[in-house]
Amino acid sequence: MAAPTAPRALPEDELQKLVALIKDVDSVELKLSVPELDHRSTVRALGLDPLEAQIRQVFFFDTPDLTLDKHGVVVRARRSQKKDDDSVVKLRPVTPSELPKTVRRSPSFGVELDASPTGFVCSGSMKGIPARGAALDAASGRRPIRKLFSKEQQALFAEHAPEGIALDDLAVLGPIFVLKLKSSPEGYDRKLVSEMWLYPDGTRILELSTKCEPSEAFQVAAETRAFLGSLGVDLGSEQQTKTRTALEYFSAELANGSKPRSSKREKSAKANGSPATT
Repeated sequence: MAAPTAPRALPEDELQKLVALIKDVDSVELKLSVPELDHRSTVRALGLDPLEAQIRQVFFFDTPDLTLDKHGVVVRARRSQKKDDDSVVKLRPVTPSELPKTVRRSPSFGVELDASPTGFVCSGSMKGIPARGAALDAASGRRPIRKLFSKEQQALFAEHAPEGIALDDLAVLGPIFVLKLKSSPEGYDRKLVSEMWLYPDGTRILELSTKCEPSEAFQVAAETRAFLGSLGVDLGSEQQTKTRTALEYFSAELANGSKPRSSKREKSAKANGSPATT
């Protein structure tokens, strides 16, 4: 592993904002992305077995220039090995106290605070379970995109999407292949989720996360930080966001006429004047 760097401390004003937000959220998810050079050593240190991971396929839907993302709206569908498809319309960021009561009371809607060593964001998600096989059908053009989403999800989208943009107008951004593994590492008394996102250009993001109740967030954060630090995991490295990376990758691909971009390996080979290997 590379020499760990120290995570930044939150400024006082950000800390106060965090404390104010936590009391109004339904759950907290603590996240850490691991530098790519440390992926193998981190997997070994945590004793993770990739053969136990669940395979997922993730599709995002947006305009080619990411208009929804710019307005704080994320539209996603997902296929999971041995599970039903799922979909979500997410608003990010949100202030929980400003959300309409009708939305807040929906059993399909939840407010979560995501926190990492470099900051935090609060999001509201309206979740749905489309018909089996619907995600692949919609991504392949065999089913309208709107059919992936419930009436509640469609209403939330219509309320927050820019005027003139409908679900069926969106481009398919994806898929991204994901390996997800839940584990209980020795020395850690909570469930730890490890996700490896595999991008078409060879880029990988390894994210470690755990969820907790808002009331225990600071305690769990301290325990998790101490545990990962004891394994040599870098807690102060630059953080990567899975969704942002995916959206930007596929947006650029569409801008290039859907021609896949060169992988990092191919670029390196060209720079050295040698053919790329598979």
